[in-house]
Amino acid sequence: MQNKTQKQEKKKKGEIKFLKAGPNTMAVHFTETQIPQQKFYNSIPFPSLLSPNPTATTAVPCSVSHLTETIKTQKPFLDSLLHKTGAVLFRGFDIKTAKEFNDVVEAFGYEELSYMGGTAPRSNVVGRIFTANEVPNEEKIGFHHEMAQAPEPPSKLFFFCEVAPTSGGETPLVLSHIVYERMRQKYPEFVEKLDTHGLIYSQLLGEDDNFSFPGGRSWKSTFATEDKSVAEERAAKLGIKLEWMEEGGVKRITGPLQIIRYDKSRQRKIWFVTMVGWEDAGNSSVRTITFGDGTPLPADISYDCLKIVEEECVAIPWQEGDVLLIDNQAVLHSRRPTDSPRRILASLCK
Repeated sequence: MQNKTQKQEKKKKGEIKFLKAGPNTMAVHFTETQIPQQKFYNSIPFPSLLSPNPTATTAVPCSVSHLTETIKTQKPFLDSLLHKTGAVLFRGFDIKTAKEFNDVVEAFGYEELSYMGGTAPRSNVVGRIFTANEVPNEEKIGFHHEMAQAPEPPSKLFFFCEVAPTSGGETPLVLSHIVYERMRQKYPEFVEKLDTHGLIYSQLLGEDDNFSFPGGRSWKSTFATEDKSVAEERAAKLGIKLEWMEEGGVKRITGPLQIIRYDKSRQRKIWFVTMVGWEDAGNSSVRTITFGDGTPLPADISYDCLKIVEEECVAIPWQEGDVLLIDNQAVLHSRRPTDSPRRILASLCK
């Protein structure tokens, strides 16, 4: 039985035909659909949504194996679609398990990226699949590019909905170049200073994991060691300075980082790094982030930027089996809170 969101999906004119590879090649038809939550920029839907077309007379049941073979044969088209739209949601496919999600990710052929240096609490499930941030579902996670403070952030992200929340719990998306353009128009001097100086980030990492907030990985988990000298060595390779605290834990200092970057493939500037940090007992939001010259950020402009991001974002309710592919160069993502069960898995790609 289709739910309300599925019933609202409308078929776009025409359909996309993928061919299943093999000796008895059969046409497997998919359609690009539109739903109310999408936005359109220059007539291009954001994000793009691909589903199987069950009405095609030549269609075969679109199993996971059909999907993975289709991905392999139609990779150039899918790469082109991702480059054009920034994110692609695959909906209506028979994907139920983490292992099947791993097969889908592998079919794209992207190289895996490790999570070394990342501070979000997450754990490996199978293969190259991890849990998304494991903080309680009631906690909101702000907009960010994945591992934006790393020297080599992932180029692409995959998310898979294993358990869909009954309400809330969406993963909102926003195009980074739209945020940049709006901020540049409203605060030109501020944006110029950001472009010139970048930002410095400081964050306290505890001795033990604390899953009560989004950045709660301990320094031991973050750098995969209990040896401080090894942690310092690994941090240095990531451009991170560590200052050990007498009361325990360590202050992690990163930057200056370039917040405004240039997307060469699309020839446009993007808003890459968030200006508001985690809130917890040891980290106080705006005060943990400064301009690259050490001067504080104006809180009013920082929070106005968050309002702009919320205005431009797209939040599509999850359905079980959804696979979301995000171009991490082009799109910021976040997480809305929910009080219902929710399980989203993830995979990072170079």
